[in-house]
Amino acid sequence: MFTLLAIPYWLNPTLADEIEDLQKQINELNKARELSVNATKPLEGQLEGLERQLAQIQATINNLSANIKNKQKELDIREDKIALQQALLEKRVRAYYIRSYLTDPLMVILSSIQAGDLFRELSYRLTIAREDRQIIASVTSEVVDLLTQKNKLEKDKKSLAVLQADVDKNADFLSGEIKKAKAYQTDLSGQITALTAKQQAILAAKSGNFTTSVGDVPLADDVNSRPDFNPGFSPAFAAFSFGGYTHRNGMSQYGAKGRAEAGQSAETILAAYYPGATLNKGYSVPATINVTGYGSKAFEDEYMKRIYEMPNSFPKEALKAQAVAARTYAIRQGGSICATESCQVYKNSNKGGAWEEAVNETRGWVLEGGSNAQYSSTTGGYGNNSGWDTKCGSRNCWTGDAYEKLAGSPWFYKGWYRDRTGANCGRSHPWLNNEEISDILNAWIIYQANDSRDRISPVDTSCWSGSPFSISEMRNKANEHGGAVTAVSSASVVYSDSGVTANVNFSTNRGSITISGADFKYIFNLRAPGYISIKSPLFNMEKK
Repeated sequence: MFTLLAIPYWLNPTLADEIEDLQKQINELNKARELSVNATKPLEGQLEGLERQLAQIQATINNLSANIKNKQKELDIREDKIALQQALLEKRVRAYYIRSYLTDPLMVILSSIQAGDLFRELSYRLTIAREDRQIIASVTSEVVDLLTQKNKLEKDKKSLAVLQADVDKNADFLSGEIKKAKAYQTDLSGQITALTAKQQAILAAKSGNFTTSVGDVPLADDVNSRPDFNPGFSPAFAAFSFGGYTHRNGMSQYGAKGRAEAGQSAETILAAYYPGATLNKGYSVPATINVTGYGSKAFEDEYMKRIYEMPNSFPKEALKAQAVAARTYAIRQGGSICATESCQVYKNSNKGGAWEEAVNETRGWVLEGGSNAQYSSTTGGYGNNSGWDTKCGSRNCWTGDAYEKLAGSPWFYKGWYRDRTGANCGRSHPWLNNEEISDILNAWIIYQANDSRDRISPVDTSCWSGSPFSISEMRNKANEHGGAVTAVSSASVVYSDSGVTANVNFSTNRGSITISGADFKYIFNLRAPGYISIKSPLFNMEKK
């Protein structure tokens, strides 16, 4: 991993020309790929049409073959009958010629037959001859018809075989052309990905976006939520948030600890986290404040000394900064405040120790002006109104010199898989297998297509309500929108100088996929199984 420092545009005038040249190349490749895809689609349609036609022809051939078999059976029976008659045919023909001669009227008259029987004999002989003639004609006609049908069926079979061979030839040709076109498109996609990666590097330098190694980070409070946890399968992917779920406004409590340990005073810490505010050390605080569930309490001697927001083990200057922030926040609530972390955690007993000392030493210290008096445990090294919370004052030394990291915050870098109650919905770690991370990318494809968004939710219906797509259904649906992701080989992120994850990049079976950090966080939290989630807008993707 490396750190890509932001380079001001005016120091690198050649970047503009290079990036424009890269963009031109990418545009040309995209155009070529688009033309290839548009040309390939008709071929695919023709192939599908030929395949349907071939199936119809095959069905016709099958029907004709069945008819031929039936005809063959009929012809075999007829041939057997004809074979029996054929033996008599020659006799019939010979007899016919003989009878034809004998039936001549003159021959009958000259015979010795009596006159009374003359006409009866002549009629009998003519009848016999006529029957012979009919039998000969019938047998001959049947043989001719049989041969004609056989010849016709043979011609039909040959014609269909030629037609099928021709269709197969065309189908093979189109299929080969489609394969070559697809290979060409894949090659173009690879070139586009390579150029885009180079372009992104230049844009990162030009815009302030950057990549960096996470470096050594404090161990999270849960062993299974640490990046060195072994999920037992590979490849495995997990999202690690810098900081917990927080508004990232005002003071970071662990950042204040790190600053105090570095020697900063409470005044310096407050100035860092509340720019634009002034510290009034003689403010006239209210006598009492109403605490929900506890009633009215003396503001300084009861309420302030019973706030449980920062442990007594933190350095005194951090505790003093916390006391001022808590006092200011309470005053700005207008005389009434809740007792939970939604406001400030209050318990009905004095905390004592270093905290009580810090309260006493800052009595009457209140911030005036500025945007807010909020604070939170860990922001991940960036505050909305204070910028990068690092020793160098910028992201150039993040994460190594982030004050929260130096203070050892257990929430500085963590993979989240439990809810606020500690429930885990059957998940023992935040790592996802290849099918699960592919499923999240398929959810993004479907969401982008605005198709069935209401069914994009975690598959764990025992923990979440609704009727989510199963993983296979999500995959099938993504196939309707350009193809599903079925394999992910790598993941990386690009950070923004404004303290958020700018882009998340994946290498997949579909090629390179780049999603904005905000969009990925949204779809990840919407679809990730169980309570696995990204808590902060500043996060990283890890693969092992």
